[in-house]
Amino acid sequence: MSKAFTKESDAADDDELQLPPLPAGGKNYITPQGYARLRTELLDLIDNERPKIVDAVYWAASNGDRSENGDYIYGKKRLREIDRRIRFLTKRLEIAEVAEPSLHHGIDQIFFGATVTYVDDAGLERTITILGIDEADSSQAQVSWVSPIARTLLKAHVGDVLRLVTPTGVDELEVLAVHYPATPLV
Repeated sequence: MSKAFTKESDAADDDELQLPPLPAGGKNYITPQGYARLRTELLDLIDNERPKIVDAVYWAASNGDRSENGDYIYGKKRLREIDRRIRFLTKRLEIAEVAEPSLHHGIDQIFFGATVTYVDDAGLERTITILGIDEADSSQAQVSWVSPIARTLLKAHVGDVLRLVTPTGVDELEVLAVHYPATPLV
């Protein structure tokens, strides 16, 4: 038998750091504010945007030849985009699990909705907020709760030193502060 097909056990491979596993169950955690934004977008598409496009397509179709009618062609395309977004938002809201970050106010452990300040190996201090997949905005220093940094930080306490696996190696992070909103933001 060829050596290529035998299992080699190397203890060094077992000690290698890996990302924490993704949470089981595929939950779609979201803050009440994020849920409200998605719901508002969905209702606006259903109540305002879609009826306007339907009227435009109806008008364009009544003008005759549809094959060369730009209003009709664009309207049908836009209608498909709106319907696709409506289906997407409906599915996301159905599986959404609303989590209120203010319930953890005063706790120094990191959970969903926390605003965390940490320092890395280079001494660079950063502050991020851990939010849902559908509401995180990296330009606002918000990260998804399933991102590698968030998965590393979740359940840690102030003062903990953590190891973050990155494509360039392993970085050590020290949690400096954890903050939650004092009251629910509506």
